[in-house]
Amino acid sequence: MKIPNSCRDISGLLLAREDRALSFGERLAVRVHILTCRACQRFERQTLTLRDALRAWREHQDHDEHTPR
Repeated sequence: MKIPNSCRDISGLLLAREDRALSFGERLAVRVHILTCRACQRFERQTLTLRDALRAWREHQDHDEHTPR
């Protein structure tokens, strides 16, 4: 198995973890890479911000659907 270490590999894993659980090796590769790469640190923060914003929007939509008019 190829150890992911390029920014392209790591960004792919950061996106993949939104859909599936990463293996221990994948999580380790992400953590090690993120320690030294500012661009991937920023990308991780952006994906987490987007995830949180989408979650808040979904909760808002669910609340609106259940509120009588």
